Amino acid sequence: MTKDQKVVAIQEIKDLLQDAKVVYVADLDGLNAAKSSDFRRQAFKQNIKVKVVKNTLLQKAMEQMEGVDYSEMFETFKGNSALMISDTANAPAKLIQGFRKKEDKPALKSAYLQETFYVGDENLSALANIKSREEMIGEIIGLLQSPIQRVVSALQNKSETVEAKAEEAAPAVEETPAEAAPEAPAAESTEETPSAE
Repeated sequence: MTKDQKVVAIQEIKDLLQDAKVVYVADLDGLNAAKSSDFRRQAFKQNIKVKVVKNTLLQKAMEQMEGVDYSEMFETFKGNSALMISDTANAPAKLIQGFRKKEDKPALKSAYLQETFYVGDENLSALANIKSREEMIGEIIGLLQSPIQRVVSALQNKSETVEAKAEEAAPAVEETPAEAAPEAPAAESTEETPSAE
């Protein structure tokens, strides 16, 4: 690789890392072409960018990035490395986990997300269990809606109770005129009697 090619490769990596909030570095070594292609296809479906990179170029690109010190990840840059960029915190970990049900690889080397570094494959299950932004927002909305739903439910129950009480009172009101009805003819007959006199 010429010096110009290295400069271009470093810039491509920097472009991927720019504004990236979720960065994984995985070891894809041992996957044949078909399995590697399948891994990339699944990553693409989940909006995860995958790029196989040279460790030295990845490190140089990360060193040139402003705002984040990736140096904690550098010790894991050995062997075959694949850079994985995603918007969803747990998506790459879930992809690796799902793929490993059939294979030994890919293995997690390191990851950076939510301003925290995770070094080593033993962190894979913890990363897979991290809630995505969408899941967190959904839970927050659910928690916020819960009291509102209780209030609405209580108001509906109260209005149903009021209606039920009104219905209970209504038959009593209807029964009263029914009881008075027999007396009404008697009152009429009383009125008729004086007029007859």
